[in-house]
Amino acid sequence: MYYQLQNGKVVYLSIEQYLELTDLDIQYLMSIDYGEYVLDPFAGSAVEKSNQKEYDFEFISTDDEEVNDIISDDEPFDDIIDISLS
Repeated sequence: MYYQLQNGKVVYLSIEQYLELTDLDIQYLMSIDYGEYVLDPFAGSAVEKSNQKEYDFEFISTDDEEVNDIISDDEPFDDIIDISLS
């Protein structure tokens, strides 16, 4: 995660490092002028990452056996709904 120091510089810390961070650690990082200035507020965010997946909608299965096994002449929910009680 990115953590912005009080001098405006940004450092990258893991969650464990952030949880163990003390005021003295922050003061030390600022004293050695560690980090860098980030001009883009969305730097490193999920907004910039392109995680697009491509789907092939042109593909049509020619294997009709799977479909025919599912479809039967019986009512689709005979085993769940007992229509003899009506």
